[in-house]
Amino acid sequence: MRDAVNPFDDPAVAARYEDWYVGTGRRADRLEKALLSELLADFEGAGSALEVGCGTGHFTRWLAERGLHMTGLDTSPAMLAEARRRGSSACVLGDALMLPFPARAFDLAFLITTLEFVSDPLRALAEAVRVARQGLVLGVLNRRSLFGLRRRASPDRVWQAARFFSPEELARQAARRRVQAVRWRTTLWPLPGLGTLPLPWGGFAGLALHLKEDGQGTHP
Repeated sequence: MRDAVNPFDDPAVAARYEDWYVGTGRRADRLEKALLSELLADFEGAGSALEVGCGTGHFTRWLAERGLHMTGLDTSPAMLAEARRRGSSACVLGDALMLPFPARAFDLAFLITTLEFVSDPLRALAEAVRVARQGLVLGVLNRRSLFGLRRRASPDRVWQAARFFSPEELARQAARRRVQAVRWRTTLWPLPGLGTLPLPWGGFAGLALHLKEDGQGTHP
């Protein structure tokens, strides 16, 4: 994350960051992981993965529990210190806009509520495509949803620093890169019990980006 003021550099923010997942965000966390699991199933045989913008390692640890050999990357030393304290082992200090890994170093790259907080989301997306062999899994807060509207109106400085995307917007941008297919769904609906749907109004959008093996069509 490269912003003039990165709210995640604050150790106090890092220390309380995961409280949300076990409190008011428990339902959202369950639904988001269910959607990410559905998209992850698209990539049979994936063994290694990078989570860009891993923060405190909440999703990095969860993905490791699902059998992936995980590496987490973040620009915030405070968030990475908290990730290590919580048991995340492979944590790398680095920039989403200039990933310190060679091309196709991982089977998959994950960006889960990361594009919202980088200064150049398209550059971050291109970098993730560069280091991945099979594909990308994106999780974003949906700009077209009621949930996204509420977050955009929040006085919390974390959300004031964020930008929001729609799944259709990201799918269009992905098509410019080494991507042969995109599948997206949304969840976190105002009414419970709806699961995941290919409709653009759920609060959390997940996208699976399947990459071309030959590398043709790559854009910088």
